[in-house]
Amino acid sequence: MKMEDNKDTNEDFSVAEENMQDAAEENKAQETENLTQEKSTEELLAEEKDRYIRLFAEFENYKKRTVKERNEFFQYAHQEMMISMLGVLDDFERALKEISKNGNEADLKGVELIYQKFKSKLTEKGLKPIEVNAGDVFNVDLHEAITSIPAPSEDLKGKIVDVVETGYLLHDKVIRFAKVVTGS
Repeated sequence: MKMEDNKDTNEDFSVAEENMQDAAEENKAQETENLTQEKSTEELLAEEKDRYIRLFAEFENYKKRTVKERNEFFQYAHQEMMISMLGVLDDFERALKEISKNGNEADLKGVELIYQKFKSKLTEKGLKPIEVNAGDVFNVDLHEAITSIPAPSEDLKGKIVDVVETGYLLHDKVIRFAKVVTGS
């Protein structure tokens, strides 16, 4: 019976040893699974952080873009009114030329004062005349050629010979091109 007890003890010992090995393997598998879960949570955290940073940058760009658009809107909001006032400004200039030819000094001074005040108010709002002189190089970004005549001299070929109508800028944006005559 002693042998049988020994056998049973050996078997029990073998079974216990197998159980311990199984438990150790399970423990290792569980540790590996925990590491995998930790990595995945770290990866998830990194992904969320990246998404947050991108979303924040996109929002900052949106804010800058809307501020720029709002500023441009306010800057050019009165563009249509300015364009309509250019006709009045032209009429003033023509009236001043005619009064200086035929009128008296008091009328000329009165109209000139009104003209200067009107022009200064438009200038305060951002209106600037495009400076064009005879002999300047023709620039399609600022000038509109209404006709071309034979150049009076060789140095005026391809250049501006005469200015028919003054052009205007509103805060660096052309709202009316200068109408010019070019030499050919």
